[in-house]
Amino acid sequence: MLEARLRAELWTSWASLLRSYAAAHGMNSRHHAVVEVGAEEITLRVASRWIRFTHEALESSDGSRSTFKMQEDGTVKLNGIAEEMDLAAERLAREMMQSE
Repeated sequence: MLEARLRAELWTSWASLLRSYAAAHGMNSRHHAVVEVGAEEITLRVASRWIRFTHEALESSDGSRSTFKMQEDGTVKLNGIAEEMDLAAERLAREMMQSE
């Protein structure tokens, strides 16, 4: 039971971080980001582009796909490389907001 609750908390935190960093980076952009949150996927949309997270993968509108995993210590693994959750969310939001 604790594992499911922790997973849900981390998932909610990940969505919140993406939303916050996208809004912050959006202040210097002509685009607005939308974060759609569900129990099994989170999608960050900017103009016609998007990145979608599931509990196992990250997919993007350009057709790329990589592994994604949230870990109990508050890090995420993208393609097997661990990164602090907040740093990863900031980087991904910045990349989405700046590449348009």
